[in-house]
Amino acid sequence: MPTSTVQKMRPWAASPKDRALTGLSVLLSVLTAILIVAVTPMKGKLAYFALFFLAWFVIDSLFVVRKQGSKGVRDGLAAKVTLFGAVIVSMAVFSILWATISKGVKGLNLAFVTENMREASLFDPIGKGGILHAILGTLMLIAIAIIFSVPMGILTALYLTEIKGRAVGLIQFLVQAMSGVPSVVAGLFIYAAIILNTPLRSSGFLGGLALTILMVPTVTRTAQEVLNLVPRDLREAGLAMGATQWKTVALVVVPAARSGLITATILGVARIAGETAPLLFTVGVFDSYNFNPFKGDQGTIPTVVWRGLMGGTPESVQRAWSAILVLLIVVLIMFVLARSFGSKSPKK
Repeated sequence: MPTSTVQKMRPWAASPKDRALTGLSVLLSVLTAILIVAVTPMKGKLAYFALFFLAWFVIDSLFVVRKQGSKGVRDGLAAKVTLFGAVIVSMAVFSILWATISKGVKGLNLAFVTENMREASLFDPIGKGGILHAILGTLMLIAIAIIFSVPMGILTALYLTEIKGRAVGLIQFLVQAMSGVPSVVAGLFIYAAIILNTPLRSSGFLGGLALTILMVPTVTRTAQEVLNLVPRDLREAGLAMGATQWKTVALVVVPAARSGLITATILGVARIAGETAPLLFTVGVFDSYNFNPFKGDQGTIPTVVWRGLMGGTPESVQRAWSAILVLLIVVLIMFVLARSFGSKSPKK
């Protein structure tokens, strides 16, 4: 008895005719954009881009309305608006990366990442002096901020999601309010509260405290969202086995949200890594190594960038661009390391 093969049905997949119509609409949109730019005062890449998407909206909608009616037009319009937003965001990100890489790589060399500026100035030729002191200073400040902000942020998120005491509303309001605090205000707060009123002077520790103020809200809000995603069944199973609430949180909820909590830390680091304003008030500038976070000014990559751009000479500006590229690389390395450790399942 002959057997018949069952073919897979994919109703969501575009047919050859649909792909041909899509290609035709794109081609007509490109030609329309070129024609409008040629006969009107509108010029430049931005004009081509805007006119192409506008023409594509119109032309493709005409094809859709003929085949699917007005309902198909609404669905297609929503998809195109979403695509348009994604393209805009992608272009912004890639343009920033391209500008940073293309301008920063010109000043990168071995000396730039292995030497300090103790015997050089920002105005010396590229190749003399480097920013190793600033890299180490930035890592030190980030480490201080992580030590303070990650426990505070995660514990606050646990209180908001697990304990839900009387102060939940007030704490939630404070976290949201702190999320909108300008970075310069954090630096001014540490400067006015500590430097002006205590014997302490600018140091890496005070800079880490200023960055902590900025990092805590990001860690708290992200950790809160992650903890809310942990299934309620896991909590109920722990309690049903006789565990206390905090034992359930420590042994069940937190391990289940481990990857998300690491992501919260990464987002917090990304929030503070490039901050300059608070460091000008709390850390100052320094051209050599300072491994004591409690005494003396500290060199950091953001202050190197600020000084380089303020210098105004081709050499100082080039150092600033190269320092920005190094900062991106440092943050990327930290992101990769954090994700690699977070992806490993805990030992049982």
